[in-house]
Amino acid sequence: MNEALTLLSFGDQGWGDTIARGVLVTVTLALATLPFGLVIGFVIALAKNSSEPSLKLAANIYTTIFRGLPELLTLFLVYFGVQIGLNELVKLAGYDIYFEVNSFVAGMVALSLVFSSFASEAFLSAFRGIPHGQFEGGYALGLSRFQTMLLVILPQLIRLALPALGNLWLILLKETALVSIIGLEDTLRESSIAARVTKEPFLFFGIACLIYLVLAIISSSGLARIERWSKRGEVRR
Repeated sequence: MNEALTLLSFGDQGWGDTIARGVLVTVTLALATLPFGLVIGFVIALAKNSSEPSLKLAANIYTTIFRGLPELLTLFLVYFGVQIGLNELVKLAGYDIYFEVNSFVAGMVALSLVFSSFASEAFLSAFRGIPHGQFEGGYALGLSRFQTMLLVILPQLIRLALPALGNLWLILLKETALVSIIGLEDTLRESSIAARVTKEPFLFFGIACLIYLVLAIISSSGLARIERWSKRGEVRR
């Protein structure tokens, strides 16, 4: 027991500070990915809800690709594919420069693409749950299309999509562990290094499990509060 506490302590003899930095990277990556995923997902949902066939087709192709590909493969395509593509373009331009894609940025881009493809379906379902009369009512009040979307539709859209988006956030938190494959020093990678060095895999992978569970519990509690807040204006039956 004392040996385990020493290994998990902060300082030169323990790995606590290293794992804490990994947790910070995990949470930062998830929080950085979330806004991009939500915005892209909302735009894709608008395209799917559009009457323009070409926009619908493009949006459906996007979601089919990134919902169908394994997340790890998407990560590899972004991390290695973009890097190779940039270096080939530089060579064609006649410059002797080598580009290396940052693993954090690559992880954020890949997870944003996957998250947005699923979030678009949540937003699309929410769109279909809003009566068309809401749009007509906004126009009748003299609101522009943009104002109607911003002031009338969007608040209802968020409330309806919130449960599904909350589930996607929890999935996103877990999927951040994939970035350890491309060298980002997140919770899983730091735990793996500690397990190899100390020959205590059960201890450090168990700690990683507890960390992800704690993050999920905190997130679930926060999401429940947000959901209650979003329903504060509903009439109780």
